Amino acid sequence: MGAAMRGVLVLVALLMPAAAAAQRGREAPLATPQGYVGRMAVSPEHGPPWTPVTVTAEGLPADSEFQLVWRTVKGSWKVAQGEYHGREYAPAAFELAMVRSDAAGKLAATFTVPEDFGFLHDVVLQKGERLFIQAAFSVDMSVTLSPTSGPAGAPITLEVKGIGWRPLENSWMLLYDNHFTGWISAVTTAGAARFTIPASGGPGVHVLEILHGEFTFPYRNMQQSPESNRPHFALNFTVTPGAPVQPRPASEQMQQGVRGLPKPGVLAVARPLPASGSRWQSAGLASRRAKAMRSNGPPSLATVSAAMAGTSHQDRSRRRWRIRLGV
Repeated sequence: MGAAMRGVLVLVALLMPAAAAAQRGREAPLATPQGYVGRMAVSPEHGPPWTPVTVTAEGLPADSEFQLVWRTVKGSWKVAQGEYHGREYAPAAFELAMVRSDAAGKLAATFTVPEDFGFLHDVVLQKGERLFIQAAFSVDMSVTLSPTSGPAGAPITLEVKGIGWRPLENSWMLLYDNHFTGWISAVTTAGAARFTIPASGGPGVHVLEILHGEFTFPYRNMQQSPESNRPHFALNFTVTPGAPVQPRPASEQMQQGVRGLPKPGVLAVARPLPASGSRWQSAGLASRRAKAMRSNGPPSLATVSAAMAGTSHQDRSRRRWRIRLGV
């Protein structure tokens, strides 16, 4: 069972965007500075989501109300016309609280770190469109595993929070006994992911690791990387003796619904194609004879190119074929 699992790329699920957005409060303007005013500090300067943080500031305009704001991003996939162009993150800001300075231009306030993307965020004091002062808070990543033991095939649920969005902070991977198991996606879920895999291997302790990497290759030499403070998680799962847990029937594992479909009429063929039963012609360098054929399947693309490499001494050259639908 262990070899079977390791031979399959596990797609890691992404969850919980709505909850994270709700904890960040109402959206705020992306204010810009007109010269920084005063001084500001946060304590502590880092921690996981739900950490209580104290904000202090001085040198502000006296008896003035400010909006305490959490700066972040909104993630999305750059997909258009059936093509994938990467990930995209748009700047965003959310209100944490309304605060007021005293007669000496000082203020103190507290807030709870929301569940959000990991690593650095700006905590801002602003009034309308003007940014007065800001400080940085770093959201720590965290990983939980449940349960910690069970027979082969038992479902293991992992929950990851605080995945980053910047380069070198946004591509995390799961390894099971040092074998690549899946890539963890949190692009649209504000840095949070929750997924389940089956326990694999014989009885005993097995190590599940979460670490950063690219293109299915985890980076183990973190000490000498450009971002050497990125965490590395290693959690143990003990496979116990006994009958294995069998997977659910295939019919229960199938996707039961689609989150969204385009409105009727949105998808249309730009150029009508011949219907099934129409004639099409195949011509190639390997055979100069044109062969008239009749298509029996659904319409295909107007032009299809394929490459064929010979495997015998009679056919050593690389041949290119061009299939054209007849007009």
